[in-house]
Formats: sequence, structure tokens, C-alpha cells
Amino acid sequence: MSKGLSKSKYTNFRKCPKCLWLGVYKPEEQVIDASTEARFTAGNEVGDLAMGLFGPFTEVSAYTPDGRLDVKAMLSHTQDCLDNEVENICEASFSFDGCFCAVDILHKQDGGYAIYEVKSSTSADKEVYAQDVAFQKWVLTKCGVNVTGSYLVCINNEYVRHGDIDIHQLFSINDISEGVDAEYPQIANNCKLAKEVLNSSKEPSIAVGSQCQDPYECAFKNYCMRQEGFTETGPSVFDLYRLNYEKKLEYWRDGIITFPEIAKSDIKLSNIQEIQVSCTLENTNHIDKKGIRNFLDSLSYPIYHLDFETMMPVIPPFDGVRPYQQTPFQYSLHIEHKDGTLEHKEFLGDSVHDPRRALAEQLCHDIPKNVCSMAYNKGFECGRLNELAEYFPDLADHLLNISDHVVDLLEPFRAGYCYYPAMGGSFSIKSVLPALFPDDPKLDYHNLPGCVHNGGEAMDIYPQIAKMSSQEQEETRESLLRYCELDTFAMVKLLSKLRELAR
Repeated sequence: MSKGLSKSKYTNFRKCPKCLWLGVYKPEEQVIDASTEARFTAGNEVGDLAMGLFGPFTEVSAYTPDGRLDVKAMLSHTQDCLDNEVENICEASFSFDGCFCAVDILHKQDGGYAIYEVKSSTSADKEVYAQDVAFQKWVLTKCGVNVTGSYLVCINNEYVRHGDIDIHQLFSINDISEGVDAEYPQIANNCKLAKEVLNSSKEPSIAVGSQCQDPYECAFKNYCMRQEGFTETGPSVFDLYRLNYEKKLEYWRDGIITFPEIAKSDIKLSNIQEIQVSCTLENTNHIDKKGIRNFLDSLSYPIYHLDFETMMPVIPPFDGVRPYQQTPFQYSLHIEHKDGTLEHKEFLGDSVHDPRRALAEQLCHDIPKNVCSMAYNKGFECGRLNELAEYFPDLADHLLNISDHVVDLLEPFRAGYCYYPAMGGSFSIKSVLPALFPDDPKLDYHNLPGCVHNGGEAMDIYPQIAKMSSQEQEETRESLLRYCELDTFAMVKLLSKLRELAR
């Protein structure tokens, strides 16, 4: 039986024919992480909101009892809308010669209809969007629709919410006719080739290349790399610190893959990369005591170890917030005194109200001016402090003072003062902590009770709390608090380890 070609399958084909084939025949091989799932959810929310851009609309989406798209019903409903000259048709559905598409918004204009493709992205520059819309235009044209324009509706990241969401400000509309017109002449032949791939039992033989990463990472990349003999039994060129993907592929093609092969080659490594390779091969740790001591000498007590958790919803939830703005809703603070005693303070919003004012006020109460604060990758914490200062001018002096006195605990690791092979070329706290404390279950994020074990999970679960039962709310809040607390306790432990190593 011949397999149909949808617009998503078409763009997969344009990215890589093998990606198209694997999606149909070996979907279990794809790796879809939580962040990808979150983007899908955000895309659905954005699509629903955008339907009202041009006023009243008719949505033709239909589903079978088992939850699948009812394509036949959608095609029929779309034709009824066209016959009745409905001005705005959402999910307008068309099929021609085995090619199917559902248009996000079909807007009547100039004796025909314009296609509006809605994306949750803030950029209109992606070539893949023009490929997507060109496919739709081709199918609609073959179905007898006069397509009068091709547009991309994306997020305006300069929009700041004040009051109810203004969808005409939230979205920007971009004419992408030029990109669509460039792709359009290739559609018929590409569809023919794509259907040949879809209806073949033979897996395409396509080498790993830049298409695996650009314009987005392919969910089948790991599968294809294994096919070419790449195994994750030991460190490889793909683990080298801050080496771009194109270079990694270049070295791999040249047979420079393992660390022993890298060491024997004439590849010019950065200082950190040299430390990484030599420590791994010799199974030794690199400790620069002088560098660590200089870092420690810059500190003063008490030290206020600070960590924020944030959310960044595409649709701004509160006044004064932009799309995708990092909005802090929680912090943990460990106060370390010179005699080693610790105090812990924390804040967590309720997921209903804007948490920023209460968070900023409590933070100014918990951290005095002119003290030494510490963060891991301080650019993030300082960025949030500076944004809070901008939004709350009456607290700005105190918040900026905190920001000005933050020391970055990442620095001694990123500078190469301390490197363990177990870090694997990463200096994130999730890599450094288990490398320096491999046998401490209290410092293992996987051992945390509840549903939150990383920042992504914290970001995703926080907005959902308000919709939970009382018991679920209590359990989720406790999980968030314990996760964030571990982040700052981990900083205390890492600093202690640095002092030990410097002796």
C-alpha cells in the first residue's frame, strides 16, 4: 500500500531522506528529549492562539474515536468552507496525489487565499519554513486554490505584555514568498523522490553529516552514528570541549576518533582540550593549586551561594514579561560562614501570581549589600538580578549591588585549574559534582525524591502546579524545593573540595 506524504514528512525528506524513512520504519530509534516535547507543547499553544489573528475563523480539525486525525472529515469540511467562502479557515486540509497538508491559517484575500504558517520560533530566517510552505502552496494549487501569498507567523520577541495578551503585537507576520518561490519548482520532483523513499523497504544509505545537526539536531543522529561504527565505549572526538560539530565530523572522516588517535595526530588543541585528553589517557586529575588559591583568595565570608530556577514560556504569563524571557520563580540560598556553619533560605512562587516582586523583596532581605555571593555560571544569576532591578526600580540599588558582588564558581573549572577525566569535557555542575564526589548518594541528583531532577523538569512542572490537586501541589513544591536546595548545597561542597585540593 502506498504511503502518503505530509508536509512534515516532506521537510524531513528535504533535511535527509534517511530521516524520512526512519521516521516511518524505525520510529523507535529516535531520541526525543524533554525539551523537544516542551517545544511541541508550546507550538500547539501558539497555534491555537494565532487562529484569531484575522478575526472569526472556522477550525476544521477532526479526530477519529481512537484519537487520530480524521483526514476524510477534514477534507470534506474544508471544501464546505471554500464553497461558502469562509474568510479564515484553520487547519484547512487538502490532498493531491498522495500528498496531504493542513494549513495553519488560510486567509481569504484578493480573489484567493493566502497561506499563513504559524511557528513558535522568534526567527523568520529558517529555510525549512519556506520548504514547508512551498509544499503547502503546491498541494493547494494542484487542488485548484488560487494561492495569493505565503507568510510566516512567528513570535515577536520584543513584545512586552501589559494587560491581556495582544496577539497582533505578540505575533509578527513575515512575507516569505521569495523563499517559497525558490523551493516551488522542485516540489513535484521532490515529492516523487520522497514517495519512492517512503514506499521502499530498503533503508537509504546516507552518511552522517552536517544535516544531522542543521538546521536542528536530528532525532536519529545517534542511530546513524552507531551504524557507521561509532560506539560510546570511550571518549571520542565528539566529547572534545568546545569543538564545533563540523570539525568533529572532519576529524572523524579522517580517522581521528579516539583520544589516543587525537593525541598522535597534529590536531591543534586548546589548553583545556589538551588537559582533557592527557588526563583521560593517563587516568590522572589535573590540579593547578596556584590557580585555585588565587580564586579562593578572591572570596570573603560569609559566602551566599545562590541559585535561581526560571521558566521561559513562549506566551508571556505576566505583565512586563517578553516571550521566552527567563522569569525566576524560585531560589535557594546557602549561607556559608567562616567557621563552616551553614544557613539555608529559600523562595518558591505559587505558579498563579507573578512571583518576581515577592522573590526580589525576599532576596534583598536574605542577602545584605556588599557581601560575597556565589553562583555557578554567574552570567545566568546576574542576568536575572539585573532584569529584576530594571523592573523594580525601588529595589534596583540593592539588587544591582548583589549582582556586582557575585563570584563565579564555574571559573576555576572552566579555567582548567581542576579537571577530572570523569567530567567528560563538560564543566556543568551536573558533570563536575559526580566527578569530584562519585560515591556520595546525597549529591546524586538521580536520588532526589519526587518529579524534579534537573532544571528542565523544574521549568516545565512549575506552571502546572496551580492545576494540580492539593496533595500533588504539596509533593511537587517539595520536589522543587529539594532540587534547588541541592544546587546550592552542591556549590558549598565544590568550594570545600577546591579548598582541599589547594592545600
